[in-house]
Amino acid sequence: MKKVQKNIRHLSLAELEEYLEELGEKKFRAKQVYEWLWLKPVQRFDDMTNISKELRQHLKDQFVLPGLVVDATQFSEDGTIKSRFRTHDGHLVEGVLIPTTSRFTACVSSQIGCSLSCKFCATGYMERKRNLEFDEIYDEVALLNKQCEETHGKKISNIVFMGMGEPLLNYKHVLRSIEKITSPGGMGMSPKRITVSTAGVAKGIRQLGDDKVKFKLALSLHAANDAKRHEIMPINDSNNIQSLVEALNYFYKQTKNEITFEYILFKDFNDSLRDADDLIKLYRQVPADLVNLIEYNPIEFAKFEKPSEQKVEAFMQYLEKHRVNVRLRRSRGKDIDAACGQLANKESH
Repeated sequence: MKKVQKNIRHLSLAELEEYLEELGEKKFRAKQVYEWLWLKPVQRFDDMTNISKELRQHLKDQFVLPGLVVDATQFSEDGTIKSRFRTHDGHLVEGVLIPTTSRFTACVSSQIGCSLSCKFCATGYMERKRNLEFDEIYDEVALLNKQCEETHGKKISNIVFMGMGEPLLNYKHVLRSIEKITSPGGMGMSPKRITVSTAGVAKGIRQLGDDKVKFKLALSLHAANDAKRHEIMPINDSNNIQSLVEALNYFYKQTKNEITFEYILFKDFNDSLRDADDLIKLYRQVPADLVNLIEYNPIEFAKFEKPSEQKVEAFMQYLEKHRVNVRLRRSRGKDIDAACGQLANKESH
């Protein structure tokens, strides 16, 4: 029976050192291999040019190195680039590079598909196939970073976990990927430049507080009362707004990290001044730094539409008048289905 080979990237540096020492290799070899795995990620053992052929062959016999590969790329007129990645077991998952004048943001996925079925999101209409492992999430970031360097001559400046899937339902791998991304042996990125967005898993938000994470948190709110939120986000059944308010306050008490509310405006659903009042009330119960108003990007199987510019403007001004720190997030990459809520692995034409 063929033995199952272990993914070499699932070994820590210490485990790798121990393993190579048993083989009679010098300790520094482990650091060299580790750098090939994380600092300059290679997809093949043969590319590890500063270690001997024998050792490369041995690693090939003992381990696998299953990286993500770019399966398709689409370029938007506004500079946004959407990539479809293929996993070692043939699944597809999407990530987006969003350039603006001041920053280059990588929007990454944490699951293949999603189990939350939010009514306005294309990914919500797919089934969840599996969680992405921490090294696959790391690969998404590394590949988007490489794209950024090739296209703009700069590294990515920010990462948002706002792609496919619910990060807090893949808690362990999301945290481990961030640990790798922020470690000096990985990309050495500041956790303050990373935002994890959740549809509202109260238990997970509390856990983040207990784990004293350093990154920012965004709550996909989209309706500020239970009846409406329940209608568009089934997760609200088990995680109602009050439970989220308590969890966010706990998270803030433990970490003092920035919290943002994400609020997509839907025509005639959550865009009235009464809805704005609900949002203001909620904003005052949580130490939130910002409300991000988001333009809705229509998808073919949802009945929602985006409100008129005047309606958006009125909503925004009303919030500002009540001292809410609010920002309108214009959609990027709509022409290639790369905008917020549109990721669904559609075949590119």
